[in-house]
Amino acid sequence: MKRIALSLFVIGALFTSCESDDDNGGNGESQIETPATYQFERNGNTTVSYGGQTTRIEMGEEFVSSLSDNTKSEVELDGLFTNTGNYFSTSELNESGKDIRSKTAASTDYFSANTTDAIAIKAQFDTWIASQVSEVFPNWDIDAVAGTAGKIQQAGGGSTRYVSAKGIEYNQVIAKGLIGGLMSDQILNNYLSPAVLDAGDNISNNDNDVLDGSSNYTSMEHKWDEAFGYLYGTDDALAPQLDADSFLNKYLSRVEGDEDFAGIAEDIYNAFKLGRAAIVAKNYTIRDQQANIIKEKVSMVIGVRAVHYLQGGKAGLGSDYASAFHDLSEGLGFVYSLQFTRQPGTDSPYLSKSEVDTFMSQLTAGNGFWDVTTETLDEISEDIASRFNFTVDEAAN
Repeated sequence: MKRIALSLFVIGALFTSCESDDDNGGNGESQIETPATYQFERNGNTTVSYGGQTTRIEMGEEFVSSLSDNTKSEVELDGLFTNTGNYFSTSELNESGKDIRSKTAASTDYFSANTTDAIAIKAQFDTWIASQVSEVFPNWDIDAVAGTAGKIQQAGGGSTRYVSAKGIEYNQVIAKGLIGGLMSDQILNNYLSPAVLDAGDNISNNDNDVLDGSSNYTSMEHKWDEAFGYLYGTDDALAPQLDADSFLNKYLSRVEGDEDFAGIAEDIYNAFKLGRAAIVAKNYTIRDQQANIIKEKVSMVIGVRAVHYLQGGKAGLGSDYASAFHDLSEGLGFVYSLQFTRQPGTDSPYLSKSEVDTFMSQLTAGNGFWDVTTETLDEISEDIASRFNFTVDEAAN
């Protein structure tokens, strides 16, 4: 798949790099100077920092890759998920003090007062990891059939997929589930939340340019940058490219590449840029407006790809089970991620956890993908699409 350079539309922004908006009182006193790229400085030095997000994306890459290595033990995979045991390939990751699991289902808005769901979601990822080791790895060289885990090759001598007794690729479900449970939840329901941005003395400190300890940024600036980092953290913020990692960045690229949703990448990047500039200008109304744009558009990525893969899987049922199960496994992960989306201006996801759990049960009932019907896939697809106001046909492309 081609890499889509955001810098192409950033060039056009050079001609309109200063945008003006009314201040909180609507008197037009605040001029928001928006740079052409995500470049913010104080005293000639950058104020942008999101190293922790880059680290977790790098950890996620190595963790997900290891899920397809049948020589790995559950202890090793759990160690990669929790960063215990020095199982990463570099000392920088092992000694970073960061991990994936603790930030999964850990947002302030959704889970600080909902530890029951947070514990259940983390436990679900733990279960998928354990099942990959106990169910799929031992049957690596066995042909999969309904009720028996094993390998299954795509038609025409294509890729071999390694599936559970229900036809599920756990590595795909985990990878796509982290797009919601880690990346999107932290962006939409944590770092872009007023509860985080405005916590403690953040507003007064930002108003008075009081920096965060010895850092060159205010706490509010940093929180916004951390949201930015979960999407663009493995690339250059001044000219970020899509398809730069295996998580949210990659699938924003896929949705951008669908002509029905073209422009969504520019909308998200521009909203991040203007929202950050609004923080510098002390204009929190504009900041929150841009946060709502990001919440809507990032959520849309998850909704579109959930439907896309359910429909892709439907097309292969009965003819190419390996391809169908691969798509359905990716779809299952994106369906799971729907509970972490955020309707702008609300405290709610586009689909609740209970609704997502119902979908998951429908998709995995009986022998799972071996038994799932096209009618079930269509019904779930239509329900998801209706929440986001796109059509199933648009997402299926």
